[in-house]
Amino acid sequence: MTSLTELAIEQGLALNRRLAKTAANGADWLFKRDTLIQSGRTWFELVHDGDLMAVRYYGLPEEEEIELVDGSFMPVERKQHAVPLVLVPPLGVTTETFDLMPQRSLVRFMAANGFKTYLVDWGKPKKEHAHLNLKDYSYTMLGAALDKVRAHSGSQDVSMMGWCMGGLLCLLHQGQVQDPSIRNIITVASPIDLESGRGAISGVAGAAHGLNGAAQLVSNYTNLRLKAFDPARLALPPWATTLAFKLTDPVGSVTTYWDLVTRMSDREYLKSYSTTADYLNNMLLYPGGVIKDMAVKVVGQGQLARGKMEVGDNLAELDEIQSNLLAFAGETDILVPAEIAEKIVDIVASRDREFRLAPGGHMGVIIGSKAQNAVWAESVDWLAKRSGAAKASVKRRKPAKAKVKTKAKAKPKVKAKAKPKAKAKAKAKPKAGKAKRTSRRRVA
Repeated sequence: MTSLTELAIEQGLALNRRLAKTAANGADWLFKRDTLIQSGRTWFELVHDGDLMAVRYYGLPEEEEIELVDGSFMPVERKQHAVPLVLVPPLGVTTETFDLMPQRSLVRFMAANGFKTYLVDWGKPKKEHAHLNLKDYSYTMLGAALDKVRAHSGSQDVSMMGWCMGGLLCLLHQGQVQDPSIRNIITVASPIDLESGRGAISGVAGAAHGLNGAAQLVSNYTNLRLKAFDPARLALPPWATTLAFKLTDPVGSVTTYWDLVTRMSDREYLKSYSTTADYLNNMLLYPGGVIKDMAVKVVGQGQLARGKMEVGDNLAELDEIQSNLLAFAGETDILVPAEIAEKIVDIVASRDREFRLAPGGHMGVIIGSKAQNAVWAESVDWLAKRSGAAKASVKRRKPAKAKVKTKAKAKPKVKAKAKPKAKAKAKAKPKAGKAKRTSRRRVA
């Protein structure tokens, strides 16, 4: 048998194997797609289960090491940091955002790096929840979630990390309560300055300002004011939320279909594609009350970029925030470009504040294949240095003085919090990990 014949037979057998895999994978994709979806597989404890909002706790993985997106393995850090981490997803998406796949799970990654990891689950809003506004989410529900985290973890101090609207909710909450026990805040692609930036959201804001004169004229003679609208009628149905997220990467949304056809024989790719597609195609209703608040206060009046924003009958003073702050933006984000997200470092009063660029678009920056070595790893390093047990202050008894009648000093009104345990866990040593750093970094 000649070498040419052997080569032809070998290539024929390889093609036959590929066609067999394509047929088997195609059948699973058509009829048993649920077997391909890998999201939401990390074990968690349900700390709180309310009418809509819930809180999850992700403990240390049972394994000694976890697999990463590049196929390598990372040992699990058993010594946990003193300050728990609360992950805050945006509205309109499912909890799978931070637990997309076993190798691309932010909750699993953070827990394996020694953080007591909690996740705020905004639930699945229905029509009866369409009226919920920014105060409901940023003040009432997020405040209740933090109370549950403190009670469960035994730590008064907490760190928060939010993507997109989730980061904005973290900032709005701290702007309203000014809680010194919220030690660290990380925002990822969170919209702040819609007036001077570029991108899709900024374009909408610019159009609104361009029509401001005509809008004022109409409002003077009619009752067609956005403030008077029923917020429930402004709610985005799930399909509209899905469309909005897909438009953050319109080219990728189309080319992935071709990739699916040409790579149907690749089982791992098929799992990744099916999982991501299921995530994008199952977005949730976006509350109309939040849309109304954003349209009036953020887009129409530009309050957020000025550092103070009316949130219902509360005032969120972002320019008074003292928490340590790390803000990220995606290098190719067309929805929230860097200049829109970067504004927050100029607004807050934090001494420790920093802005960084990371690879990826609006979604890729937090759940993409490069996010693990960029935003995730950098957040671990940054938090590890700021999540140790607080040093106890030494109380000194003052010498007795003559009794003098004085007016009692009023205590500031704050939400009730769980009492911390008597002993705090020792600070874990920061894990030495090489994270890819981007060229642009700004430290305020």
